[in-house]
Amino acid sequence: MAEARSPVGSVDRALVILQEIGRHSRGVTLDELATRLGLPKSSLHRLLGALKHRGFAAQPEPNGPYFLGTELLATAFRFHESMDLRTLIRPLLLSVSEEYAETVHMATLDGGEVVHVDKVEAVRSITMTSVLGGRNAAHCTGVGKALLAWTHPTEEAIKEWAERHGPLAARTRNTIASPAKLATHLDQVRRQGYALDLEENEPGVRCVAVPVFMGRTTPVAAVSVTALKDRMPPARMEEIGHGLRRAVAERH
Repeated sequence: MAEARSPVGSVDRALVILQEIGRHSRGVTLDELATRLGLPKSSLHRLLGALKHRGFAAQPEPNGPYFLGTELLATAFRFHESMDLRTLIRPLLLSVSEEYAETVHMATLDGGEVVHVDKVEAVRSITMTSVLGGRNAAHCTGVGKALLAWTHPTEEAIKEWAERHGPLAARTRNTIASPAKLATHLDQVRRQGYALDLEENEPGVRCVAVPVFMGRTTPVAAVSVTALKDRMPPARMEEIGHGLRRAVAERH
């Protein structure tokens, strides 16, 4: 699919410049920016001047390299410190629940557990243990595995996590209770891009979950679609997994 054309070209170019500067922790020169972005130096210099004026770009030395400005960083930090995950992600939950006609959860990771911070019930709702503010073990839930896979992305990291928060309880006969097996399983989760709960937390209940990063290197939350086993055959779980990834990528 072709990339949609920006409605305001000059604003789009300024944003692209900031993105490129952000890739260079040691700064990037005007010549390098012009080459990388394919922009004339004259127009590039004017845009950089506007960004410097607002503190979104910085050039500590005359004719020296450019860096991200302190105002841009302060704005980003203020947003992340005060952001309300539930408000930001709830439109995604409503959209996903409507698309798949199933219950949708959002959860965050807290040590060895996940905390359910939002939930949209489907019309054909099912009885589950999840309640707002409720907790479940991370290793046996879809949202938990989606969060663990990218928060602790190596076998060593998962084993260290399990040592701190274990032993891993076997909630059902399908629960992965071995740290080594969990690490191998989470590697597969990262490769496919979504996590599955195959009746590992509650008998007869399955779910598909994906992480939500919102610009961070580790996920701030995870979102899942949950349904009874009969409504979650393997083909539908795969369809939902890919659909969830697309929905999160488009919105967050």
